[in-house]
Amino acid sequence: MKSCSSPGEVQLFGDCDEAPQLGEIHDHSMKTPLAGVNSREQRCVLEKLTVFQTAMFNGRSGCESRRMTPSEMAVEIDALPLAAVRVIDLTDGCGETAARLLADLGADVVRVEPVSGARSRTQEPLWGRTSIYYETHNLNKRGVALDFDRPSGKAHFLQLLQSAHILIEGLGASRLSESDIAPASLRERFPSLVIISISDFGNSGPYRTWVGTEAVHSALSSILSRSGLPGRRPLLPPGAMATESAALTAAWAAILAYYNRLESGAGDSVDVSVLESAVQVIDPGSGMAGSAAGGASAVDTPRGRPDVKHRYPIFACADGYVRLCILSPRQWRGVVAWLGRPTSLSDPALERLEARYTQAAQIDSILSEFIATKTRDEVVAGGEQFGVPCAAVLDVGDVFVAEHFRSRSTFVAVETAEGLLRVPNGLIEMDGLRMGVRTRAPRHGEHNSEVLTDWRDAMPDETEIPVPATPRRPLEGIRVLDLGVIVAGGEASRLLADMGAEVIKIESSRFPDGSRQSMVGDLVSPVVARGHRNKQSIGIDLRSRAGLELMRKLVATADVILSNFKPGTMDKLGLSYAELSQINPRIVVVQSSAFGCVGPWSRRLGYGPLVRAGTGLTAMWRYPGEVAGFSDMATTYPDHASARIAALGAVSLLIRRRRTGRGGRVEISQAEVILAQFADILALEALIPGSTEPHRDGRIPDAPRGVYPASGDDEWLVIDIRDSSDWRRLADRIGQPALAVDPRFETAERRVAHRELLDGIITRWTTSRSPREAVAALQRIGVPAGMMLRVADLLEDEHLRDRGAFTVAVHPLVDHPLPSENTPGHFTGVPDVELRPAPLLGQQTRAIAGRLLDLTPEQVDELLGSGVLEENLPPASPVGAEFESHGQEKTYDHQQRVHAERRVPTCAATEGTPWTRPRTDDQSA
Repeated sequence: MKSCSSPGEVQLFGDCDEAPQLGEIHDHSMKTPLAGVNSREQRCVLEKLTVFQTAMFNGRSGCESRRMTPSEMAVEIDALPLAAVRVIDLTDGCGETAARLLADLGADVVRVEPVSGARSRTQEPLWGRTSIYYETHNLNKRGVALDFDRPSGKAHFLQLLQSAHILIEGLGASRLSESDIAPASLRERFPSLVIISISDFGNSGPYRTWVGTEAVHSALSSILSRSGLPGRRPLLPPGAMATESAALTAAWAAILAYYNRLESGAGDSVDVSVLESAVQVIDPGSGMAGSAAGGASAVDTPRGRPDVKHRYPIFACADGYVRLCILSPRQWRGVVAWLGRPTSLSDPALERLEARYTQAAQIDSILSEFIATKTRDEVVAGGEQFGVPCAAVLDVGDVFVAEHFRSRSTFVAVETAEGLLRVPNGLIEMDGLRMGVRTRAPRHGEHNSEVLTDWRDAMPDETEIPVPATPRRPLEGIRVLDLGVIVAGGEASRLLADMGAEVIKIESSRFPDGSRQSMVGDLVSPVVARGHRNKQSIGIDLRSRAGLELMRKLVATADVILSNFKPGTMDKLGLSYAELSQINPRIVVVQSSAFGCVGPWSRRLGYGPLVRAGTGLTAMWRYPGEVAGFSDMATTYPDHASARIAALGAVSLLIRRRRTGRGGRVEISQAEVILAQFADILALEALIPGSTEPHRDGRIPDAPRGVYPASGDDEWLVIDIRDSSDWRRLADRIGQPALAVDPRFETAERRVAHRELLDGIITRWTTSRSPREAVAALQRIGVPAGMMLRVADLLEDEHLRDRGAFTVAVHPLVDHPLPSENTPGHFTGVPDVELRPAPLLGQQTRAIAGRLLDLTPEQVDELLGSGVLEENLPPASPVGAEFESHGQEKTYDHQQRVHAERRVPTCAATEGTPWTRPRTDDQSA
């Protein structure tokens, strides 16, 4: 087999005639055992690569394999937005993706390990003696090994800190204090350093000493309560979404604090917890929801697993399964035409979402019969022809050979000590180049001499800006034009607005944002109130020539433009990046789409459920051993994660703009966000097809591990032992110490063989106790456990209340308080989020037209009359007046980058509630 790359280069699997097929990269003669994986007669291994000789920038597709000239490399290094940023990675098994994300974007990330080696180097599952987790989570980094027990080791570490901009640590305060490098003391010694601390439950609160695992966080974050089928045991989601969400939160917090440092001269300390990140990022019950929810919050879901299969139904076809997302009236009309216009579906009322929900059983029966005899490809082709969003439900193995992902070079082979490992190739593109894999994970201590030499004289960039006396929001002075829709789009701009950016939502009632869809007719639903807080809205018809010209004038004043339309839509509107950058060369344009801007699937109508289906996640998210039993209907993942990647990309380019003076464009494929967050599981699947079933969380199977019933109605808890030590403590706690020495339960393999017996023993203990009582007893002895909380429970949870995880506001058009997420981590230099009410569509049209477009009141009236501009005002009442005063309270002078001081509006009804994070005197802005 020929190779598409020269020796020593990373091998891309893309749109290349010579790229190896899945069957061609298996070596069934391999003898090296794969630790932690059940014995198989055949071991699959990727062919070997020689040692890296150069860091090839893997944004190129196809068979291009020539080496870059020095001038070309200089251009591409400049394309890396964080090329001037130096990061120390002191994580170990939790949060390593955070630094990896910054490394992908060009930061010089140095992984610091003890001389004994990081624990994650032996994290299961292993391929020979190689940890698949370590290899996938430490790409693009350099590595040093230091002996913290010796003065020279500490001196070298302090030397690195002297030159660093960001430190990301996940070792915990106790382990750091043992080495005299506690974050508090480092903050005093290096005041310009940004320190991000990642832990399971944070550095404060009642659960701070608890032991967390992926399963525990799924239970405590309320994800478990919405996963599974009605009437059945809750289903643990696959993968490590909670841990990966924390890493993403940490990267987002790091880039915000670093940008704030560039503006203010001050560093920061940020406390990031896995639990709060899971609450915010995976399925925030007090946040944005998909348009299929019709404006309803997850807090209103029934007590059992929600019966929402009608929202994104899955149908069996001749060769598998397909999923449909029928949301808009136009999509429903496409379904009716596709079915041949049956009279049973001719009622015009069925164009309304709520009407279709009442007849879901009849509609699904008709669709099921229609689809049953067709292949997946035939169904998808028919959906595309009639404008019906649909996707094949792919198994994980299908992803590697899917034409779309091959054409995008979504996967790359990287060198390990055992051979090539196939991994996702990054998850973000900038200026048409993939921020992908450039170098393999570092060997232990591989770059000691190199890094210590490179960083010796590389002092942090000094700034003459005086450190502010009070905390500031990092993005003050940045103007964002928000064309985003539904969750992924609306969430990205909300993240920027919360951090001080002036966000102007561009919208029109002719093509309304699906997030404004409400089945009860609210002017502002709780979903909109939370998801569009701190924004303004101008109504513009972008399909009119006059409206497009007004948009161009706004572009000239802006810093960032966000959109998540189907690829090509912005071009058709006359708002391509080339046209936008001609108007404003400093503009940063961020585009998010389901499957990316290029590739065979790029023009498909994309929603989160279709992305999950097309990446193998839906197939993984089902009850073990069941062909059907799909259980991802209630989630909005990966929308919130994708939004954070979009926001991260936007601020990264703002950082590069400070250095180069030019803007740029960011492109996000939501599908590749999923694949990147499941990198280790996918890599294992490429080695051993079928491994995702027993290794759904990336770990070797063990028992007792899973969801157990507790005392009460539909009450459950998770117990998740990690090893034999946990098992012995558990056996003692439940009053059966003899089990700890029983040969049947001596090893993980033997415990799994006797899983049913163990589950019966554990169930008899758990059902006699409340979930919280059982969990508290287990956590006291260090056994990972968590009670299943529901969305409503989160607001009253003692730990989240103590941590101030939620901030509470009111909206004049919503009749109850609105608790929603606070900042992404606990900053010392960034105040809590603002609480200005979400606008009606076009509520600030007049004000924006006068302030930014220089239009007179008479000109505005004329444009409103012609439909070019649109305006909606709140009801004429004292409540409406309060709404308007909030919406107009902040004034902006973009050209001078000066923001008037203003007081964050507080809610008298919620003053002093435990939901709101306690403020210190210097956080009262």
